[in-house]
Amino acid sequence: MKLKGIKVPHRKNTAGAAPVRIPVPQTVSVPMSMHIGRPAKPVVKRGDRVLVGQLIAEADGYISAPVHSGVSGKVQKIDEMMTAMGAKVPCIVIETDGLQEQSPDITPPDVHDLNSFVAAVKASGSVGLGGAGFPTFVKFSFNNDANAADAVVINAAECEPYITSDTRTLIDRADEVFEGIDMLKKYLNIHRFVIGIEDNKPEAIAKVRALAAKTDGVEVKVLPSMYPQGGEKVLVYNTLGRLIPKGGLPLDVGVVVINVTTLAFIARYIKTGMPLVEKCLTVDGSAVREPKNIIAPIGTSIADVLEAAGGCKSEPAKVLYGGPMMGIAVPDLSAPILKNTNAIVAMDEKEAQPPKTTPCINCGACLNHCPLRLDPRAIARAYKKGEAEDLKTLCVDLCMECGCCSYVCPAKRHLVQTNKLAKTMLREHLAKQKEGAK
Repeated sequence: MKLKGIKVPHRKNTAGAAPVRIPVPQTVSVPMSMHIGRPAKPVVKRGDRVLVGQLIAEADGYISAPVHSGVSGKVQKIDEMMTAMGAKVPCIVIETDGLQEQSPDITPPDVHDLNSFVAAVKASGSVGLGGAGFPTFVKFSFNNDANAADAVVINAAECEPYITSDTRTLIDRADEVFEGIDMLKKYLNIHRFVIGIEDNKPEAIAKVRALAAKTDGVEVKVLPSMYPQGGEKVLVYNTLGRLIPKGGLPLDVGVVVINVTTLAFIARYIKTGMPLVEKCLTVDGSAVREPKNIIAPIGTSIADVLEAAGGCKSEPAKVLYGGPMMGIAVPDLSAPILKNTNAIVAMDEKEAQPPKTTPCINCGACLNHCPLRLDPRAIARAYKKGEAEDLKTLCVDLCMECGCCSYVCPAKRHLVQTNKLAKTMLREHLAKQKEGAK
């Protein structure tokens, strides 16, 4: 069986551009929710002076992640901000002093076994840096079953148009990627590693192949440029031939999946003790004057990021966190860079204009190109009729919201948006069933 997908324009305009560090912004706004799970809990107050790398919010619960300052300066306020998903979350606003004074508490963690390694990864504030935002330490927390996994898949596919920040990790920080591999070998006791990378990244492929040739147990799997190659279920199948079951996780088939930039960060943190305080991201799109990869403190506004890329050639009509396939439109340019922001794509009026929608012609293109073989036509019908049980049968909860269906639809129907709404309808239906069964 071959998992399907679509061909999208690469537009990897910045693949050859080494990241540029932007000037320290005047203020940063650091949200407490930049990860899946409970928001972090602030441990600083208004008026406190903070330093680079200092803990400013602690994890609140198991599925949570601590937050650290990427700047030195004074806490201006602790307020609420609206996220791109429409939720309000606490936010620490820091007025910077431009000194970038580092916290004296920054020291390499004491790591000597699996438990101390997992604790260090948790303390680092690491989350999935490819966009998912899942707290990384949870992926390594399988102490009760030492044989839970026998392979690690390193996700370097970077299949969305425009985005090249992971590509730059492979080119500029390949040594750290392989240091991370050595750490996972040692602490997770796993000795098979597969780096999944699309074939449109020749410089990165050459770099990792040279290092893999000198490292036992590492295979570089060059994959066709087929979106969504970087989707977890797709990548595990196309690299190892293992099919993650419905509702399952990679660990259910003995696999740990980790983003390549996340792995490089972990290696750097174990060596230096500097937690996750800045992000390399791609800034591109038809409205951007000078597309480039930049490094910015987490919490930097999108306005400051765009300014560092030469500003905009025209007023952007739409600005996205991430790429054009799965990216989320931001409410305004004051929105901050998050831990899992791998790109900012700013589109001009022409590129952002949605196409006219016409009725479904039942061509089946959406079904034929869905990587998980779902039927968006049937899902849309069931959603319109409010038939939640049918949505359950149609497995809408498996939808990864990759957007393949909308992309190939000749009628330009909003299929992925309908799938999102249908998933919400199904969740509410199941919650009512569960409540009624009590």
